Amino acid sequence: MSTVALARAERAALCGLFDELGPEAPTLCDGWTTALLAAHLVVRERRPDVGPGLVMGGAAARHTARVTARTAERAPFGRLVQRVRLGPPPWLRLLDGPMNLVEFAVHHEDVRRAVEGWAPRAGIDALQDALWPYLRSGTRFTCRSMRDVDLSIARPNGDLLHVSKPAKVKPSDRPVLVTAEPLEMALFFFGRRDHAVVSFTGDPDGITEVRSAPMGF
Repeated sequence: MSTVALARAERAALCGLFDELGPEAPTLCDGWTTALLAAHLVVRERRPDVGPGLVMGGAAARHTARVTARTAERAPFGRLVQRVRLGPPPWLRLLDGPMNLVEFAVHHEDVRRAVEGWAPRAGIDALQDALWPYLRSGTRFTCRSMRDVDLSIARPNGDLLHVSKPAKVKPSDRPVLVTAEPLEMALFFFGRRDHAVVSFTGDPDGITEVRSAPMGF
C-alpha cells in the first residue's frame, strides 16, 4: 500500500470518527474539541497564511489560532468534515503522502484515544512500516530542546535509528533508547506521552529528560 493510499485511509477513518462523535467530542490536542481539530485540518491545507504559525510561536501562532477558532465557529461541522474528507487542493495532492501520513495517523489517534478503554490498533503493519522512515527527522525536530541526551529509537522487530546527530554527540551525553511501534513513537514524540505505549532503556537521568522535556512543534 502506497504512502498516499495510507494517508488517505487515515484521513477517511478520522472523518468517520468525526461523523460518529460530532463536534464536541474530546481529543488529545490540548483544549481542542473535534470541531477545532477539523478546522485545524481544513486551514492547514487551504490557508497558506497559517503555515508559519503551525511551527512558530509568537504572532504567527496567534494568527493561526484565531483563524482556526473562527473557522470552527463559522462553518457547520459537517461542512468542515466534508472538506477534510475531500483531501488537499489540487496544488498539494502530489505531497499528500509525505505531508499527511504522520499528520493524519496522529490525529486519528487523537480522537480514538481521547476516551476511556482505547487500545492500540492491530493489523496495521503497512502503516507502521510507512511511518518508520519519517521518525528520524521528525523526532530530531520535536526533541530539539533536549540537552545532553544521546537518543536512539527502535522497533520491537530490531530496526534501529540513531536520532541524535553524530557530530553533536559528546562523550558525556546520556544514552537513551526508546522502543515502540512507529505509531506509538510518533504519538510520544509529538506530545501525546501519556497515551503512547513505549519503553525505555539507558541512563536513568536521560530517560527522565526524555519523559519530561518539552516536545512538539
